[in-house]
Amino acid sequence: MSFFRRRSSALLGTLLIATGVSTSCARERGPVPLVLEPITSPTGADAAEPFVGRGPDGSMTLSWLERNADSSVALRLALLAADGSTWSTPTDVVRRKDLFVNWADFPSVVPLGEGRLLAHWLQRSGGGRYAYDVHLSESRDGGTTWGASTFPHPSGVPAEHGFVTIVPTGNGGANVVLLDGTAGARLADSIRASTGKEPTEGHGGAMQLGFATWADGAVATTRIIDPRVCDCCQTTSAMTSQGPIVVYRDRSSDEIRDMSVVRLVHGEWTAPAPLHHDGWKIDYCPVNGPAMSAIGDTVVAVWFTGAQDTSRVNVVFSTDAGASFSAPVRADGGLPTGRVDVELLSGNAALVSWIERVGGDTAQVRARVVRRDGTVEPHLVVSPSSGARSSGFPRMARTKNGVLIAWTVPGKPSRVELARVRTGTR
Repeated sequence: MSFFRRRSSALLGTLLIATGVSTSCARERGPVPLVLEPITSPTGADAAEPFVGRGPDGSMTLSWLERNADSSVALRLALLAADGSTWSTPTDVVRRKDLFVNWADFPSVVPLGEGRLLAHWLQRSGGGRYAYDVHLSESRDGGTTWGASTFPHPSGVPAEHGFVTIVPTGNGGANVVLLDGTAGARLADSIRASTGKEPTEGHGGAMQLGFATWADGAVATTRIIDPRVCDCCQTTSAMTSQGPIVVYRDRSSDEIRDMSVVRLVHGEWTAPAPLHHDGWKIDYCPVNGPAMSAIGDTVVAVWFTGAQDTSRVNVVFSTDAGASFSAPVRADGGLPTGRVDVELLSGNAALVSWIERVGGDTAQVRARVVRRDGTVEPHLVVSPSSGARSSGFPRMARTKNGVLIAWTVPGKPSRVELARVRTGTR
């Protein structure tokens, strides 16, 4: 927090210069001014992997992982007060020595409304390096107590599961999207049993895209949406006025790993369709998933691609609930690491965040407004950062008075920083 106190006055005083915006320029060109307001973080020492959740009633949560001296790891939670700047005293959702901790596959706590919260975390399920389950647990008293955890995938199969997205649906319910490795693990076990050998690379079964519904404090339904997807990229989902939409990194038989989109229409999932034909052929997972936001029928999606040996952060818009999307607009500064997030500010503009390299392993957390007409506003440097894995994935959520952004500052110990980005729209 001292980091921000030292920087805040200088940062705010030079913001218009840093973003390339002057008062006269703003009047002539009309760019959206961005103001960065530091917020004191409630997190403790050795904190990382933050997530910001927003409920249908506007309630806000911050969750993160905190490592302890006894080798346990805690998923911790704080609630944002009505003033939009102060947090409740942090509490533990779960504290264990067998949590699966990964820089890219972070847990979350999402408000469902009326004091209900739904949390997810990863917990080891066997002796294998990547054998762990997704645990879901609900609190009905604002995080004071938590119910028994359950799985949004088959139980009893030591396999890799994760990269979860939770989207509230109202009335205390939620949609849960995840990567489900059950089928792949079962196929690998079958190969071992029949041949006595370990499956060769690429023959152990594919990762699948799973979907579950949460209702009345329990998993209500589960199903597989796509039987072959990229192994370890984040998923993203949003609720439009016409129903849920999911975007994820797909995986073709010839290793094209572009983004696909599916929608639930009249109770049935549409066939996977390309979000855009990048043509990124890569024989391993880039660990760099998409992000999405929706208001009514307007949807914005952002993703990282390395197609044609050029790293890009692309943004597309839809005005028909994801049935079709615009041509992509490039949002990065030329050397992006990716790790994207996005929040719609209105039907015409979105705030995009990402990590941009600026030399060697030095990087910056950046944000900028991208408009539906293709206009890209000057970027804002949110914080210095690193291209290393330990810098994690900055996370954002829209509030009533701006966009809250949280990120990990790597180090020994690491820490979590917070700020609000205030934006204008036109």
